[in-house]
Amino acid sequence: MSAAALVSIALLGALVGLVVPLVSRRFATADARSWAFPGPQPVRRPWVAPMVAASVFVGLAVAVGDDPALPVFLAVAAVGLVLAGVDLACLRLPDPLVLAAGLLALGGLSAAALLSGTPGRLLGALGGAAGAGGAHVLLALLPRSRLGFGDVKLAAVLGLPLGWLGRDALLAGLLLPHVLHGGLVLGLLAARKVHRNTLLPLGPALLAGAWLAALLP
Repeated sequence: MSAAALVSIALLGALVGLVVPLVSRRFATADARSWAFPGPQPVRRPWVAPMVAASVFVGLAVAVGDDPALPVFLAVAAVGLVLAGVDLACLRLPDPLVLAAGLLALGGLSAAALLSGTPGRLLGALGGAAGAGGAHVLLALLPRSRLGFGDVKLAAVLGLPLGWLGRDALLAGLLLPHVLHGGLVLGLLAARKVHRNTLLPLGPALLAGAWLAALLP
């Protein structure tokens, strides 16, 4: 992919990042606040979201390249950034947003498979969704599990693009979120920022892990 194309995608990501906080606030519940870290709210940095979104978009563009599904990956990432913002604010993954991401992924990947003449990749995507969703259903049913069914539904949605990329990306996308989340929890516990019974959102880790899995060669 050319440098000009990457710059354009970075600018698109930055524009999406400007909108993400506004949309996230619309879906966050009224009790959205710094629930994990009691005390004064941190100073807002309006440049953070555009930088994060631009990095996410460029990373996907470099990893996916000229794959016809690249627009689908970017669309799902845009919704994912909103989901991460909402989950961080109020421990929720709103069904309308998860459904929107799922429809974008399923419809977009179906079109990409049709246009590129690769129906097998669509089957891989559907298998990825089934595998990721099923694995997280089992995790949610374990005794004392804190995995919510919003997390299960998001994992199934993310299984679509990961399954499109192949088995290795799917397996990494299943493992990395829990490694990231576990590391974060241990770090916060060690710093005494949270207690053992503090609920922490898994959605951002699911999304970050899926993004990292997509970047793997």
